[in-house]
Amino acid sequence: MRGRLIFLVTRNIHKFNEARRVLAQYKIAAAMLRMGTVEVQSDYLEEVARFRALDAVKKSGLPIIVEDAGLFVRALKGFPGPYSSYVYRTIGSLGVLKLLEGVEERGAYFKSVVAYSCPKEGVKLFRGVVEGTIALEARGSSGFGFDPIFIPLEGDGRTFGEMTTDEKNRLSHRSRALRSFAEWYKAASEFSSPSSQR
Repeated sequence: MRGRLIFLVTRNIHKFNEARRVLAQYKIAAAMLRMGTVEVQSDYLEEVARFRALDAVKKSGLPIIVEDAGLFVRALKGFPGPYSSYVYRTIGSLGVLKLLEGVEERGAYFKSVVAYSCPKEGVKLFRGVVEGTIALEARGSSGFGFDPIFIPLEGDGRTFGEMTTDEKNRLSHRSRALRSFAEWYKAASEFSSPSSQR
């Protein structure tokens, strides 16, 4: 039985706070579940998220979601993509800017995959993408990860790092994937509730 509480498996408090605010709009409460999960090496975010979700459910026995995201820079043939977390930890935003020195083509996109699973069910995937460009320098101290170097095309010229959480949530890849999940989850929950069976 699906309820109104979902566990987000993450150790990133910034990611959790963004997700919690989006899910709250759908009256879905989120709890942060700090636990390690298996991270397979794959060129596809979907595969990474799927394996993490299955591993988290096996370890916790709870209904969970995991979220994996990547920054895909076109001039770098999609790098860092699924390896964004590792690349951020090793060379950071400044390292990516260094790779793009003198490069005019600065198109990029952020992609998010939310994987949902619970005991005795498979995994469902939900995706969100936001197109943008890579800034010439890091700007802003909000958000996390590569936010200070990513300018969403649908924005006003600011990087994600210069936006408040609510402003970012109106545009971001993560919020789009989470909204897609939330709409499905609410519909599935209402369908399976006792009152809908009468």
